[in-house]
Amino acid sequence: MLSHTLKYAYFPGCVAQGACRELHQSTLALTKALGIELFELKKAACCGSGTFKEDSQLLEDTVNARNIALAEELNLPLITHCSTCQGVIGHVDERLKECQKTNPAYIAQVNGLLEKEGCVPYSGSTQVKHLLYALITDYGLEEIKKRVTHKLTRLKCAAFYGCYLLRAQKSMPYDDPFHPEGMENVFSTVGATPIYYKGRTQCCGWPLSSYASTQSFKMAGMHIQEALDAGADCMVTPCPLCHLNLDSRQPEVEKVIGRQLGLPVLHLPQLIALALGVSFKELGLERHVVSTKPVLEKLGLY
Repeated sequence: MLSHTLKYAYFPGCVAQGACRELHQSTLALTKALGIELFELKKAACCGSGTFKEDSQLLEDTVNARNIALAEELNLPLITHCSTCQGVIGHVDERLKECQKTNPAYIAQVNGLLEKEGCVPYSGSTQVKHLLYALITDYGLEEIKKRVTHKLTRLKCAAFYGCYLLRAQKSMPYDDPFHPEGMENVFSTVGATPIYYKGRTQCCGWPLSSYASTQSFKMAGMHIQEALDAGADCMVTPCPLCHLNLDSRQPEVEKVIGRQLGLPVLHLPQLIALALGVSFKELGLERHVVSTKPVLEKLGLY
């Protein structure tokens, strides 16, 4: 048993409170089942999803320095369930911590802008961590295993890491950015079988979808086909933007590639929570575009 209650400053991001509300819903259900306390940063701003720096690196750094400072004010690590948010905020935190040593004038500039708006200054005193790695390194897979009440036996899961979680930061202390095993280790912990395929660490195509949708859908379709051909019952992703391209746009993807797919795409906390006995109705699994019914049926939950 854990000797203390884990507490985090929770950065839900935009997509999990909009198009992927089931991610926010399932994160709350999972952390409640595990006894983890989340303190939502309701004053936090959008991380920018990597677009702010196209106009100004200072803008991206200042906005996200403020987000991090909100967690620092609570004296808690910042946790997010969005790979894109993790990539952007984590990268800013990494940059600013380096600037504290090499370019203190830049830190003063960032904090001067925050002070002008009445915001708490950035101090570099906390960590930015994705839910996946908080569960692995802070909570522990053995502790999760003890709480499994419904092993996901026979379910074959294909991880889709995406880009930002693995390669946005210079340092990746929790996993190998090119040959990760974090999600696969989680699958095994809850009784599921990991499926390996080429595209699991590649881009889902979401960044292209607004101006090159055909190319975007071809990328998504390639990954989904690979997972299906490898025998996957479902894909599992730690990123709501990947989920949008792989799940909500899967019908459009099918038209572009000329193949019927129908592969359910789950959010990571949904999968783990199912193994902990949380009702699928509490996890928003009915909100997915591609029906999750085949997964639930295979698990004897439907």
